[in-house]
Parts: sequence; C-alpha cells; structure tokens
Amino acid sequence: MKRLAFILAALALMPSTAFGAVERTTLPDVEDEVMCPVCGTPLNLAQAPQADRERALIRRLIAQGKTKQQIKDRLVAEYGENVLAEPDDKGFDAAAWIVPILVVVGALVALALIVPRWRRDRGGSESDDATDPAHDEPATDVTPAEASRLDDELARFEG
Repeated sequence: MKRLAFILAALALMPSTAFGAVERTTLPDVEDEVMCPVCGTPLNLAQAPQADRERALIRRLIAQGKTKQQIKDRLVAEYGENVLAEPDDKGFDAAAWIVPILVVVGALVALALIVPRWRRDRGGSESDDATDPAHDEPATDVTPAEASRLDDELARFEG
C-alpha cells in the first residue's frame, strides 16, 4: 500500500512534459539565458536597438513553435557563441561550473577536518566545566597566609 502511495505521489510531481504535453517557450525563458551582442549584458537587461531586434527574432521563432534550444541554436548561428549567457560545458568554459563547486567542497572538507581539532585543543566547551564536580571545589594551592589576607579583605568590604 505504501509503495502504491509513493508511486502515485511521484507521478503527481512529475513535470507535464513527461506525459507528452510540450511546454511553450516564452520570451522571458530565453531572454535571461542570452546576451545582447552589442552591449554584452543579459538580453532581459539590455536597452540597445540591437537587443530589440534580437527580442523580435526570438518572438518570431516562438511564434513558429520553436523550442528554447532551437531558439538558442539559431541565435548562436546568427550572433556567435558569445550570445549565450551560460558558459559551454566543455573545455575551458567548464571551469566556470567546476571551480566554484570544488571550492565549496574543499571548504567543507577543511571545516570537517579543522573543527574537531579546534574543539580538542580547547579541551571541550565551557558547559563541560560547569557540570564538572571538581570545578566547584576551592583551589588547594592557596597558602594559609593568603587565605587569611583574603578573609581580611572580604571582611573590610562587607563591613
């Protein structure tokens, strides 16, 4: 019974494209993934006349029923590889995807190795000292002369 409920939940969460419905491409879908070839900014932020022409081309391709990938391919053919806002997933451009991931993973590994060492060097937390019964005992390295002087000082402040 649990297995059937899981399968039904998974089917409900699947995107509509899994059942044959094709999602229609929109201008905002493409606009934030391509660049204006003149000013080098994302098309959704660009204000150049060339950006307006590029948007018009995208609208025409959408009206023809082209997919997002087909539109991007056409833009690359028209304006070159620099029109894509995302780096390529091979060659030197792959470093734009891989390096940040490696930095985060390296930082997590370093923290996993360093934090236990810091805790060990500190000798535990302060809360461990508060629960230690030996923590409340008076120091035993006080001489009788020092104890007498401390008592005199305390009596002077209390009186």
